[in-house]
Amino acid sequence: MPSWLQFFGKSIALGLIISALILALVPELRKGSDLNFDMFKRGDSLPERQSYYDAVSRSAPAVVNIYSSSIDIVRRQQVSRTSLGSGVIMNENGYILTCWHVIQNAEQTIVGLPDGRRLPAELAGYDELTDLAVLKITADNLQVIPQVDDPQLRVGDVVLAIGNPLNIGQTITQGIVSRSGHTVTQNFREFIQTDAVMHEGNSGGALVDSNGILVGINNANFKTLDSQRRVIDVNGIFFAVPYSLASRVMDEIIANGKASHGQLGFTGGIDPDVQGIVVTNVVPNGPADLGGLQQFDIILSINQIELETLDQTFDMIAKSRPGEQLNLTISRNNTFINLTVTVGEAQR
Repeated sequence: MPSWLQFFGKSIALGLIISALILALVPELRKGSDLNFDMFKRGDSLPERQSYYDAVSRSAPAVVNIYSSSIDIVRRQQVSRTSLGSGVIMNENGYILTCWHVIQNAEQTIVGLPDGRRLPAELAGYDELTDLAVLKITADNLQVIPQVDDPQLRVGDVVLAIGNPLNIGQTITQGIVSRSGHTVTQNFREFIQTDAVMHEGNSGGALVDSNGILVGINNANFKTLDSQRRVIDVNGIFFAVPYSLASRVMDEIIANGKASHGQLGFTGGIDPDVQGIVVTNVVPNGPADLGGLQQFDIILSINQIELETLDQTFDMIAKSRPGEQLNLTISRNNTFINLTVTVGEAQR
């Protein structure tokens, strides 16, 4: 073989070796290629770490600390009290969602931002039925929590609770959606139940999914009474107001100074042998009574939407505006009847 050909062959081989080494040492140069350089990796390399870092990075900067101070009278003396909670920055205009019990009776409310700023906050309004309140701060460069119209949360989904428990600083706890549609108030049955741990100070903070999308406003843990009628906390059962409800309440408070919720004034139950909602009681002179609904009627649909659960039924009513008319299709003594009922306003 001629010497020039041997030289040419050696040059090509050396060039290929050098190119392979460069590609192995500089991964950016091989993006989009199908080359596999696993041979250069150590045999004891660790698997890719499972982490919610990206979700936390998107959402945590929008969760703030809330400090509210009030003056109470104890034994004829004024005592200053400070309450601790969390809040969620919902838009660039400085509106923050939190829990009403966090700032109730507060004479001064201070919001602590994750970047270290502390700002006074004004109360835009509150809603006792959902225990939500809206604060307003004035500041630039606010981080807004990621939101979507319908988070489509499911039982079993991973969720993260972000807040300031016991004032130790912003903390993330992780759990799953244990149940949706849990009854927490008389009118709402759609509160989220989770086992993501919450303590005093978490109230008003964010419940986000594994992508950092806001799914709820943290509210409270489950409490019960022991044998001596003392209130005790139950571990592993915590609640949050669903995003769709919290967002609607916030929008109404910003627009009108308050939120309104509908009610018809009846109670109902489920009979496994009957399709629909069985009316167990009707409040005298309430909207349902005035509309002609009677005890033992079976409500089949509201506005042509078939009813399947109590949660669905009472949430539909609660989301209706007072004064709105609902068309009920009922079954009474095996006869179908259409009723038009005017929604009343729910009272705490």
